[in-house]
Amino acid sequence: MFFVYALLFSCVNFALDLIYIKTYQLENYKLKNMLFKTIKFDFAFGHKTPLNITKRIKRLFFCDFLLKIGIFLMIFGIIPIFWLQFLCATILLILSPLTIFLSFLISLPIENLIKKSFIRKAKKKLSRMRCKKIAITGSFGKTTTKHILYDILKVEFDVCATPKSFNTPMGICKTILEDLKETDDFFIVEFGARQSGDIEFLSKLVGVDFGILTPIGNCHLQTFGSVENIENTKYELCDNAKEFVVFNGKSKSTKKLYKRFSRRKYLVCEEGSFAYAKNIESTTEGSHFTLVLDGKECFCKTKLLGKANIDNIVVAASMAYLLGETVFGIVRGIENASPIAHRLELIKTDFITCLDDSYNSNLDGFKEALTVLSSFPGRKILVSPGIVELGKEQYSANVEVGKMAGKVCDIFVIMNETNREALFSGAADVPEIYFAKTRLQQQEILKKIIQKGDVVLFENDFPDNIK
Repeated sequence: MFFVYALLFSCVNFALDLIYIKTYQLENYKLKNMLFKTIKFDFAFGHKTPLNITKRIKRLFFCDFLLKIGIFLMIFGIIPIFWLQFLCATILLILSPLTIFLSFLISLPIENLIKKSFIRKAKKKLSRMRCKKIAITGSFGKTTTKHILYDILKVEFDVCATPKSFNTPMGICKTILEDLKETDDFFIVEFGARQSGDIEFLSKLVGVDFGILTPIGNCHLQTFGSVENIENTKYELCDNAKEFVVFNGKSKSTKKLYKRFSRRKYLVCEEGSFAYAKNIESTTEGSHFTLVLDGKECFCKTKLLGKANIDNIVVAASMAYLLGETVFGIVRGIENASPIAHRLELIKTDFITCLDDSYNSNLDGFKEALTVLSSFPGRKILVSPGIVELGKEQYSANVEVGKMAGKVCDIFVIMNETNREALFSGAADVPEIYFAKTRLQQQEILKKIIQKGDVVLFENDFPDNIK
């Protein structure tokens, strides 16, 4: 009978563990973060970011279940008193996060071996490839620049690029092993970083030939500590690029690193630089502009919205030109470049217009999205939880975007609790302000207030581990 009790409690405990394991996944499996969350008993509830059942999660499930059933078998098999058995079992249910933490520690050596094996296989395959490797890093604009460059280069070359926003070692290795072909001329890869040394590691993994630095700002300031640390980490790409680096000159930090870099380099996006855009005219359907590229001028059209995307196009066009793409191919690629999902993506219906910029957000990107929103006719509705991971600057940054919202928006739906006070303080001039703690509450509010012809901007979307 004790085996039945052990199995029953293990199943109940395992069901509860799904919440905790989801939290650990959202914390990127960081041991320090996992311990901190466990001690605070702070876990992710909700359905914004579903648990991704990866092979790693399956292995953690297996280890956790074996550990749980082993402990419950001991409780019901050794302790003779019935009420004491259930007391101990209940305590174990309450302390379930600690057993997950223990499971994580047990499985960690196995995960490290698997990770090393993946990296070794990816490096071995890359060593056989003739393709040139283009790496992109920066604080924002990485994914969009990558997709635009892919759309331009594929006009005349065979190209492979990491999908979506894959920018971690395992995501890059997965792309190399599953998608990269021997016939590919170029491999475009995006590098993300949360701490010093991350870009260095990825650069040596891929063996970078050409680099792109997008604008650098105070994103992830909470983990890096200072903008200088962010700059030094991004510069690791420059140190490892074998041929040359293209710098987006629209940020002070990127221009600073351009001056610091002593080898072959190209500064773009500034008037008079190697490449820039002029005569920009934007509409609610996209933009057209004159691209000045190494002294040559060409007329370009794009479906992408916002001036920041024009800069991303200039960077991508510059790299493509330097790699041998013709001007004709570049113009055609720019015209065919597709909007990136959840990155100022325009979605039109017969009833309303939606601007989906929900993937993530930074101060400059938020302002750009509000500028685009202001260009549309009709009532303007902003739905946003604000910006996070800015350390001491977070409150003032959210007050600032709140003030800009007050100049642009008719309605502001403030999501979540984290930045509620700062956004509300800044957005005093917005005629109508609503608060929503959950996505369901947000939907109910929008159902009540939305009218035909409204334009709704969804700016940023916190995962469930940010309240």
